[in-house]
Amino acid sequence: MGKRSRRRVKPQKTERVPFRPRTFDGMPGEVDWVALREFVPAATASVRLRESVASETDVKVCTLLPSAAAGLVRQDGEMWIGLQVNHNFGDPSRDLARAVEVGLATEPGTEIAVTDPGAGPLLQELVDPDSAFDVTVHDGFDYWTEGAEDAGGAVAAAIEQANEMVAPTERLEGVDGAYWASLGDREYLRWVMPHDEDALLSALARLHVVDADRLAPSTRLIGSFRAHGLLVPVWELEDRGGAESIAEPAVRLRERLDEALADASPLTSEQRQARNGLASRQVTVR
Repeated sequence: MGKRSRRRVKPQKTERVPFRPRTFDGMPGEVDWVALREFVPAATASVRLRESVASETDVKVCTLLPSAAAGLVRQDGEMWIGLQVNHNFGDPSRDLARAVEVGLATEPGTEIAVTDPGAGPLLQELVDPDSAFDVTVHDGFDYWTEGAEDAGGAVAAAIEQANEMVAPTERLEGVDGAYWASLGDREYLRWVMPHDEDALLSALARLHVVDADRLAPSTRLIGSFRAHGLLVPVWELEDRGGAESIAEPAVRLRERLDEALADASPLTSEQRQARNGLASRQVTVR
């Protein structure tokens, strides 16, 4: 081939993956998907696939699998997929969808290996939108060997090592997407909220200026994360009373927040100042 011919050969263009700020928008339990992906160390939940994808098939969703694997098909044929993984091809929803597709064609007892899905299907296209997504928070990663006959040797050692890094975490009852955690000598509540970010910031500002953004007198809103298109306000719990002590206060705070979200009046100067302060204390994790 001559030089002129070689110049005519153009590299194949890859399809651009459109940016989607809300990774899990439209998924059952969107706020819990975000929490399990970014904040909760050890938890599981099951989700059902659409009938058109695989009839009567459930997938176990795990925060973390051994070696941060994308997934595995267990000896009994049950598919597990991991949320906290080593790879990131740009859209976690497409990455997870690829893991499910590969898993459906994977033999039992085999780890699921994924490649770049490109502009492949979203997880939302594979999961039944009416499926339940009930989260179970675990004290550690002993669920890795659930139902296994032999959990000794290297597997047991890996679990023991992973368990040492698990911060005590509990999911609050009565509200969605709220997780209490004990980190060192401090306790926090991280609450993934489904509302529009601008509207939520304004609502929190309305509550803040009247000191109504506290869960209890000894708690304070210290900032927020931005994760997968959602805002995650964070409260510090100074009295260290555990998750049970803030379950009912969280329900009451949600009621106050709903009222503030419904308030369409312009913000006062004091409220705008509070809103700016909240916006300045955001940390983006995705």
